[in-house]
Amino acid sequence: MSGDYKNMVTRPMKVLFFANTEWYLFNFRLALAKHLRKRGVEVVMISPPGPYGKKLEEEGFRWIPVPMARRSLNPLREAWLLWKLIRIYQTEKPDIVHHFTIKCVVYGGLAARLVGIKGIVGAVAGMGFVFASSSALATMLRPMVRVLLQLALGGKKCRLILQNPDDLNAFVSASIADPANVRLIPGSGVNTDRFSPILKSSASEGSKKVLLAARLLWEKGIAEYIEAAQQLKTLGYSVDFLLAGEPDMGNPNSVQQEQVETWKQAGIIKPVGHVVDMAELLKSIDIMVLPSFYREGVPRSLIEAAAAGLPIVTTDAPGCRDIVENGVNGFLVPVRDSNALAEALRKILEDPALASRMGEAGRSKALAEFDERLVFEKTVEVYRELVPKL
Repeated sequence: MSGDYKNMVTRPMKVLFFANTEWYLFNFRLALAKHLRKRGVEVVMISPPGPYGKKLEEEGFRWIPVPMARRSLNPLREAWLLWKLIRIYQTEKPDIVHHFTIKCVVYGGLAARLVGIKGIVGAVAGMGFVFASSSALATMLRPMVRVLLQLALGGKKCRLILQNPDDLNAFVSASIADPANVRLIPGSGVNTDRFSPILKSSASEGSKKVLLAARLLWEKGIAEYIEAAQQLKTLGYSVDFLLAGEPDMGNPNSVQQEQVETWKQAGIIKPVGHVVDMAELLKSIDIMVLPSFYREGVPRSLIEAAAAGLPIVTTDAPGCRDIVENGVNGFLVPVRDSNALAEALRKILEDPALASRMGEAGRSKALAEFDERLVFEKTVEVYRELVPKL
């Protein structure tokens, strides 16, 4: 038996994760990586440089920085990124590559196909700026990105993971992916032990607390949230409206920090910035809000809120309506309708029994559909379709 053959047989399975930020890998995919490691799989992480790369390494994973700029349209820079990925894939020789977000799916998929990787998985959480925005830049880029996605996701050894049926219909109708190779997995899952309800007294002192937690993009419904907060404050409601998250300088539709400060000075909201421990913050929250028209996948913040037993107010939009059943565990309101948002919040604020029933229903839904252990097993099933020995 040759040495090369022996190494091929005995070496552990290797899965390579590639995302557009190291923050995403740490916050949304670290638990999956740990699950795979427990099964004897080696997991290697790739992303642009950033402070969370060191945190990934502290968790015991190899992390490889790559020169990727999310907003870059420079052909030379993009070609250099593709070449770097090809070299990494040739060196690492992973059994499966798992790419997150559209740009990583495109570049990672092209590199993997050129190298001949056995299993290629693309995960897209929502349609993203190129497909969701009506701006001139997005409109210009859309045809090119569609063709690149078709190339990156072509072949029997490729799988595309989407988070909701609306995105599935969009990708199939645009002929981006073969429906036979698409799998629906609702989000990255949530640790339902860590995110769990706490008993709150209906007669507790102080203001009620409402939270919007998201990247600070206008499409997340930030303006509608501000308008609804102003309405309820004008009507005399004692409510603290919290805004968690930071501007996303990699997105042209980001809310500017100066605007957040203006709202704070006007007494409309209380910004809390980047939240390290969301589970702890949710213990003090009464209602979660996400008035998004972003074309979400399945919003992580709403899954966490449901697991924490909070009533939710969100929009009747893709991804959001996969978490909330209107009138059961929250309310669905029309997109860009601050009046409807304010009215839904008012109903919950005035009816503690309703809030409690909605929270209990949300917790049950999170346990049945969004527990991270369910997501891990569904992901492993996709891997096994491509590499049965896993």
